[in-house]
Amino acid sequence: DMKVSIKKISEVTGFSPATVSNALNYKRGVNKDTAAKIFRAASELGYLEDNRITKVKFAIYKKTGAIVDDTPFFPLLIDGAEKECRSCGMEMSVCTLDSREENYEEQVRWLIHDKSSAVILLGTELTEEALELYRGASCPMLLLDYWSADMSFNGVLINNADSARMATEYLLSRGHRSIGYLRGNFRIKAFRSRAVGYQVAMSKAGLTPEKEYMVSLGTTMNGAYRDMKEYLAGKPKLPTAYFADNDMIALGAMKALTEAGIRIPEDVSVIGFDDLSFSAIVSPGLTTLRVSKQDMGRAAVRRLREIIEGDESKLKIQICTQFVERGSVLDLTVCGGSAGPDGGDQTRKEGSE
Repeated sequence: DMKVSIKKISEVTGFSPATVSNALNYKRGVNKDTAAKIFRAASELGYLEDNRITKVKFAIYKKTGAIVDDTPFFPLLIDGAEKECRSCGMEMSVCTLDSREENYEEQVRWLIHDKSSAVILLGTELTEEALELYRGASCPMLLLDYWSADMSFNGVLINNADSARMATEYLLSRGHRSIGYLRGNFRIKAFRSRAVGYQVAMSKAGLTPEKEYMVSLGTTMNGAYRDMKEYLAGKPKLPTAYFADNDMIALGAMKALTEAGIRIPEDVSVIGFDDLSFSAIVSPGLTTLRVSKQDMGRAAVRRLREIIEGDESKLKIQICTQFVERGSVLDLTVCGGSAGPDGGDQTRKEGSE
């Protein structure tokens, strides 16, 4: 019986019955190490009934791996999730679901019908078609970094559209009018939402994003660098600033621009998205939007726990970003030469030709 068990756990661990009870009910205010010790003892004493899910599987979906493979973004996300799991006595394991593998569908079925575990599905590379396979899961499940249009899943994601709108508004407030867009050529959901934010900011300012200032680039740092280098070889007309889908793309493009003799930010300003650790190290430092990857991972686990405990509502939790101002954006409102709408262009041409 429950009381006996709590009393027994209290005796074994030396913590008061109240503390034991609070820990087992995930109440706030219990020290993390204390909670972990209590859960360990509870599980050894067979107190945690079999139907109590204590395992979380963090599943990384890969369509091609072009987004999730080469970036420091996801290890930090996973780390946040793992810390939150540990603090509430849950075990977390990480697995990869690669859609290109032969037995991919079988792996998915096995994952979503394993009633002993709850699932966090990292859906960065997901599409609506690929999501079909995950419907009807018989275990608690949450989508991370993806949102299903029909609202049938719980999701924790980045507030992409508002963030990109804010970044673009920042460029506008610095006097930029010809603002280009460095778009990842793998159009994941997050990038599409960012494109919307960029477009909203432009149209609110009475501007139309110009096709000639949109450049599609590979989503790895090297891919973006190579594609930008090739693009610049054609001596295109450049805008005074670019909003990039993410830091990886921005950093690759910046390397190509710099090699082509185009100065950042004097000739072209660049703004990124994610605030990867590299972005503080490059010169000039990249102005970007900080996504708290750890907090995002933690929020996913907290939401998953509510689902495990029977919360049946569907929530879309958006993590807001924080603006990080570094040196990659020129303020045209103070540096003169930008009297008219193409003033910025004039100053740029002198520098790069």
